[in-house]
Amino acid sequence: MNYAGRVNSFIFKGATVLEAIKEYRKMNGLTHLEFNYPEHIAGYDLEELKEAMGDLKVNGFAIRWRSRFINGNFTNPDPVLQREAIQMCKDGIDALRVLGGSVITLWFENDGFDYPFQMDYEKAWNMMVEGIREVADYAPDIKISIEYKPFEERSFAMIDSTGMTMLMIEEVNRPNVGCTLDFCHMLMKNDCPSYGIALAARKGKLFGLHMNDGYGKQDNGLIFSSVNISLCTEFVYYLKKYNYTGVVFFDTFPRREAAAPETQANIDAFEKLEHLVDEIGLDKIGEVISKCDGVSASKLILSMLR
Repeated sequence: MNYAGRVNSFIFKGATVLEAIKEYRKMNGLTHLEFNYPEHIAGYDLEELKEAMGDLKVNGFAIRWRSRFINGNFTNPDPVLQREAIQMCKDGIDALRVLGGSVITLWFENDGFDYPFQMDYEKAWNMMVEGIREVADYAPDIKISIEYKPFEERSFAMIDSTGMTMLMIEEVNRPNVGCTLDFCHMLMKNDCPSYGIALAARKGKLFGLHMNDGYGKQDNGLIFSSVNISLCTEFVYYLKKYNYTGVVFFDTFPRREAAAPETQANIDAFEKLEHLVDEIGLDKIGEVISKCDGVSASKLILSMLR
């Protein structure tokens, strides 16, 4: 697998972007970088960033609109801000091409609502469809990947689940539009993470992963498989079943942990689970699944604890 770490893990502890890149270059198994745009790119020369990365590659940018767009990104009632939100995606794509990346991740943090009677739902949905189409048509060579989150920053998100994400992808109807699945966001929605993989991958629309772990009540961002080891192992199995070849991005929040060993712990955990799946074998796991039997499934899980 290819692995990427979270630049903010270092920045929130006082490091610069260049210092974070330097730390990531020391890490065992890390192959790619992911940047937030514009916050990780603004003020830096793109050629300087390329030189700093050395052998590391850029997978993609996550667009971050932040507080000026508190009333909406693609659904902002202010047409000037709504156009600016779309233009920011295009500007990010232009910078991404320079760095050799291939994925733009769209988490619509402010596209949602908090009160009854606050939003014309159909109008807002159509605004999002048209906005995503415009971005996709601007860059047919770039993967435009929708990342859902059920709530936070808004009480209700416009795109709040795997099913809603797949509906949006279908309506946008562009070959370069797919989804990024965030493990914690799926737990928050009470979506089954592996079910989400199956729904997206069967359509060829699984463009990215944000791996982490948590308890489902909030976006905990804990080390992968530290809480839900069986769900995480099943997730790895389905990634292998559907031959996922993209980047595994660890979107975790080392608030009290040192950033470098926390990132390495994520890589090591994923590698361990991948080894377990390989050791048992996809065919054997598939045989257990085909039984549709909870006891057999439980025995399989216990057999992995060695």
